[in-house]
Amino acid sequence: MTLKNICLSGLLLLLAIFTTNAFAQKSVFDQTVVEKENWEPAIPRPDQERVANAKLEEFEQKHGKKPNILIFLVDDMGWGDPGVYGGGTAIGAPTPNINKLANEGLKLTSMYSEPTCTSSRAALVTGRIPIRSGLVRPILTGDKVSKNPWEVEVTQAKLLSQAGYQTALIGKWHVGEGENMLPHEIGFDYFYGLPSVQSDYTQFLVERQYSDMINNPELSEMAFKLRPEGLIKGTKGGQREVAYPIESIEEMAMVDQVLRDESVKFLTKSIEDEKPFFLVHSFSKIHNDNYVAPKYKGASPAAMPVRDAMIEVDAITGEIIALLEEKGALENTLIFFTSDNGANEDTWPDSGYHPWRGGKGTTWEGGVRVPGIAYWKGMIEAGQINNGLMHLTDLYMISLRLGGVLDQLPDNLYFDGIDQTAFLLAKDGKSRRQVVYMWNREDFCALRWRDYKVHFKVFQTVDARRNIDASLLTDIGTAPWVFNLNVDPKEMASSGHQFFEWGMPQATRFLKEHLATMKKFPNTDIGLGF
Repeated sequence: MTLKNICLSGLLLLLAIFTTNAFAQKSVFDQTVVEKENWEPAIPRPDQERVANAKLEEFEQKHGKKPNILIFLVDDMGWGDPGVYGGGTAIGAPTPNINKLANEGLKLTSMYSEPTCTSSRAALVTGRIPIRSGLVRPILTGDKVSKNPWEVEVTQAKLLSQAGYQTALIGKWHVGEGENMLPHEIGFDYFYGLPSVQSDYTQFLVERQYSDMINNPELSEMAFKLRPEGLIKGTKGGQREVAYPIESIEEMAMVDQVLRDESVKFLTKSIEDEKPFFLVHSFSKIHNDNYVAPKYKGASPAAMPVRDAMIEVDAITGEIIALLEEKGALENTLIFFTSDNGANEDTWPDSGYHPWRGGKGTTWEGGVRVPGIAYWKGMIEAGQINNGLMHLTDLYMISLRLGGVLDQLPDNLYFDGIDQTAFLLAKDGKSRRQVVYMWNREDFCALRWRDYKVHFKVFQTVDARRNIDASLLTDIGTAPWVFNLNVDPKEMASSGHQFFEWGMPQATRFLKEHLATMKKFPNTDIGLGF
């Protein structure tokens, strides 16, 4: 895809209005340095790097191996769902285990994802924003890609596995179901879970909701050929097999319990084998349609399916952490808890919660600002709250740094992730990320720089809570829309023309430099564009 294809309509005109030809000269606002030509420039923080290096050196001397890495990834959980982010008990779903993790670790208030499932999950396991890999939107039932992105991309699991880690993704994948596209086929040692998404199963089971397809003999005969059989299991180099058939709502309701048991087995074996592990535990919940295990039905004060699902997610999180503590592995493990995107307001009332504008499928804060909790007993000081910028791609680089394989990244791909290890390990650390760039499919929409959110295309929702099903993505007018998130966190009234003239040239400069990386390191097109 060429630069011309991905640039916004009228973008070059705006760049001409708000910038000069002096791009070769470094801006006074630009704090970053270029560590490698194909790495996102990062802000140097030498003092906290020294702290991180000392902590990691002491860790290896004490434990004699690299640290374990555990990422909890919830599906469609909003920024405000956990209690420590304002939800929890206040919205009828207490989350004591998630709260404890945050209170005893580091709570990030400006953690960012991508707007939708596939794009975020791709960012997490490639270290690259999805426009580069071509994984720009959810892969849906019956979708076919024209090119396998994994012929180009490199998962962190592949590099960590080569370095002696036991690696697994257990739970929802949704980054391609075709041949050579499941986790165990692209570098993970083990996969057990949903190749696609929870609703891909329930749409064949919930007669009342999907009656027009299920009860139409002609339609159902065709559609049921695409019905997934159940949870798939595979080991590196091995075949796929159905490990847990799903033929009823009762079986669907037990999926997250089955996934918990599988993660427990994987972690137990890794600890007994005395090998470091890298595990992404990827919940099927709280993506619609939510059906919980029997003991969680009505367990939330709200007694609503999605709130019961949050209770189940919280309980499983606590159970897995308790296992690590029981096995003596808690001090050896970096734990990160987050979501793949904001709450999906379109599925209300079976949806999560956030206090922001918009939701899943948009680049308003409600679509891309998610919880982010980092916990590492004895390594990350407890009780911290930090508003520094962080993105899912940063977890990719952090994992490689901890595994000692950051220097093994290829030179022919551009990596958007930034090694934020020192940000997490230093007390009151400062983020090394200067800008978060926000795309929707193949459209550049917005960026966040410091506390400013600058929109170059905006989502206009036609009907309430219809961010996906009834919204328009429109070009801006004379100037980008700008919000100071400290005083207008809900992005209610653009103030760029009045208060941000000083910053507009810098924002557009960041964008031009960002787009230029795609000219030097071309994007992959896998046929998911419309």
